[in-house]
Amino acid sequence: MGVCMVYFIGFFIFSIMSFFCSMYSLLYDYSLVLEFELLNINSSSVVMSFLFDWMSFLFSSFVMFISSMVIFYSEEYMGGDKNINRFIMLVVMFVFSMLLLILSPNLISILLGWDGLGLVSYCLVIYYQNIKSYNAGMITALTNRLGDVAFLISIAWMMNFGSWNYVFYLESMKFNFEMIVISFLMVFAAMTKSAQIPFSSWLPAAMAAPTPVSSLVHSSTLVTAGVYLLIRFNYCLSEEAMIILLFVSGLTMFMAGLGASYEFDLKKIIALSTLSQLGLMMSILAMGGYTLAFFHLLTHALFKALLFMCAGGMIHSLGNCQDIRFMGGLVKHMPLICTFFIICNLSLCGLPFLSGFYSKDLILEVVSMGSFNFYVYLIYFISTGLTVAYTFRLIYYVVSGDFNFFSFHSLNDEGFTMLKGMAGIIFLVVFMGGLLSWLIFLTPYFICLPFTMKVMALIVSLIGAFLGFEISKFSINLTSKSWHFFVSTYFFGSMWNMPFISTFGVNFYPLLMGDKIYGALDQGWSEYFGSQHFYSRLSLWSQFLQIIYKNNLKVFLTLTVMWVVFFVVVKF
Repeated sequence: MGVCMVYFIGFFIFSIMSFFCSMYSLLYDYSLVLEFELLNINSSSVVMSFLFDWMSFLFSSFVMFISSMVIFYSEEYMGGDKNINRFIMLVVMFVFSMLLLILSPNLISILLGWDGLGLVSYCLVIYYQNIKSYNAGMITALTNRLGDVAFLISIAWMMNFGSWNYVFYLESMKFNFEMIVISFLMVFAAMTKSAQIPFSSWLPAAMAAPTPVSSLVHSSTLVTAGVYLLIRFNYCLSEEAMIILLFVSGLTMFMAGLGASYEFDLKKIIALSTLSQLGLMMSILAMGGYTLAFFHLLTHALFKALLFMCAGGMIHSLGNCQDIRFMGGLVKHMPLICTFFIICNLSLCGLPFLSGFYSKDLILEVVSMGSFNFYVYLIYFISTGLTVAYTFRLIYYVVSGDFNFFSFHSLNDEGFTMLKGMAGIIFLVVFMGGLLSWLIFLTPYFICLPFTMKVMALIVSLIGAFLGFEISKFSINLTSKSWHFFVSTYFFGSMWNMPFISTFGVNFYPLLMGDKIYGALDQGWSEYFGSQHFYSRLSLWSQFLQIIYKNNLKVFLTLTVMWVVFFVVVKF
């Protein structure tokens, strides 16, 4: 039995056990906290804590189930890799870091999982070891380090409470100044990890990782860590932090939908789709609906994992080509993968009655029923329309039309191991939304809306689908120099110039200034007045002394003569 099968079976069994434990905890309102004291510092005890409640059990179950399917899928996808065991071990370390983060009610142990995710994600992004991977890995690691810094500062602030078990202080210390500072730091950390504006550029860059890693990262692990952290901290988030988060996450959702409509890289389109859904989760969380955010987190994890698996199958068959303009008519050659792909995309759009519908439609109805301003309402429904637009554009390019790649190809649906891994998730994509809505909401949400607002989500989706289908028929004239081409392709298509700001804005100008300082100061004035100046003066003096030392007899005789002359002059 290979290493893939061992971890697949282990994760799958633990996933089922965790799911049933979650059901038990949910029905009996049961929670368990385990604490292991490691050491005491200034009366603050460093404790290894684990919190087992319905939320941590359920999320752990989903993480382990998806990772088991991804590992099973990787056995064939990464089959040609000589270092497949190293790859699987990195994925397992990634999953363990995420589980540590999920089960910890303690900032110290969360930091271990949080840093573990950042470190292992760097190793996975640079897995293929080329210049693009190294750049992507660096921007991923450095952006996540900003969140780690916020975490470390919040750990220092929490010394005031005498313990780092934050769950005990969330409600009792809500209006305390230290807890308000910690809540702002946590929001900042979550924004970096979940790639909200202005930290969004690392998420599409992380597509340099192998596709199974993308499937795991974008569904249930790295990017969802920030959302899960804020779900746990939801009691103590101050109103100011919530308003900032709502504004930023709404813009992120809109920006990602717009960017995906201009993108041609298959994996990047799905990555921007993840960014859009993260904005949706963050914004509903900022409005106080943390259970809704958690519900969408789970349903999104299922269809997004499968979406990346389908993309991986297509890329694999097309000889590692990721450009959707070279695809087309794939449904004739790989019908099963395309069926899975379309079902996942429709679930992402919120088509009744797939799993994405239950969470997405409920979120939109809660927003419609809430007393928020028109800007929030507008950006939600425009972003929903954009989601459907880029999804139908993607389906149009990939599935329909004529095949645009080499006529000599090997497209087929015969990767049975990969197909089994996908088939393990497809049933949950279809059925799990309804099941979770019955389980999580023991008391159902009461939605009371007029008919037009009730069907607004459906109307916006239909308009978005029509626009996406129409836009995808027209090819952009790449020779055009008009302003609207520049705005559409370079501004919208590049995530509002955030990748340039994150790279050139952070690196280029400091490096340029460093070059100027090096030339003008280090190698210029400081050399002139500093070391070179001392060197030249000492050289002159040493040369003078050298002349004296070499001619010491002449100097002595000359001084003797001068002394005799002086003596004679003075005498007479």
